[in-house]
Amino acid sequence: MADHGEPISYLMLPTGIPTFSCDGEQVGTVQRVLADEGADIFDGLILDTEEGERFVDAPAVGDLYERAAFLSLSAAQARHLHAPEGNPPVVEVDADDAEEGVLRRRLRETWDLISGKY
Repeated sequence: MADHGEPISYLMLPTGIPTFSCDGEQVGTVQRVLADEGADIFDGLILDTEEGERFVDAPAVGDLYERAAFLSLSAAQARHLHAPEGNPPVVEVDADDAEEGVLRRRLRETWDLISGKY
């Protein structure tokens, strides 16, 4: 068995290291680690594969070492990984956005529509 180095955290995972399926086939190399380090949340990996970039969700990532990463997916399953997608837009609403006038107008419009007063 090859020496993959010591076990490490996702926080220390270097880019460019080979990534293997659970059945031992190299499926790509680590291109990026997706995480919110401040909240200590590991989201997954972006791999560089023969098919292009592929996203591996955190639950499908297995053991991480200094010189290799292992997935809990088989090579066949890894071939079905999807390309990474952009983050969905986020709408943040605070108390200032919830004006009574806007809510009142929408409720009135809805009531008028239901009651036939349009």
